[in-house]
Amino acid sequence: MSLQLLKAGTPDALTLTGISKRAFDSDILVGAESTGGPPGYMSVPFHTKMARHDHLYKLMSEGLIVGGAILFLNNNVLNVGRIFVAPEHFRKGYGIFMMREAENMFPEVKEITLDTPIWNVRTNSFYSKLGYMEIKRNKEFVFYSKYH
Repeated sequence: MSLQLLKAGTPDALTLTGISKRAFDSDILVGAESTGGPPGYMSVPFHTKMARHDHLYKLMSEGLIVGGAILFLNNNVLNVGRIFVAPEHFRKGYGIFMMREAENMFPEVKEITLDTPIWNVRTNSFYSKLGYMEIKRNKEFVFYSKYH
């Protein structure tokens, strides 16, 4: 299995939007009250805009896009806006690969931040397992940080 996390271009936005929609809608299986996701998760214009601003990444496996990430770099802090993997590729280590690649792509980064919904047991467990520490929470989200 050869995986690569690469910058996505605007032509990738349609494919990544479809994967994002399927991935986030699958959260209904792990505690979401209904299908849905973060703002823009099923919007081609949103993903196109993220690509134009160099925030959109694609996870490639054997020439196919199997997942994606939206990453924001700001003053040596990397914010993982979201990562997503096509549901048929869940539990193959792709999320771990993406997070490790994101952490290593930016050697100048001192801190990595992200947030995830409180109700999502799957993602909260995932980020804790990867060494992210909870720094705060509100009624909806748990906020994590990891020093690099």
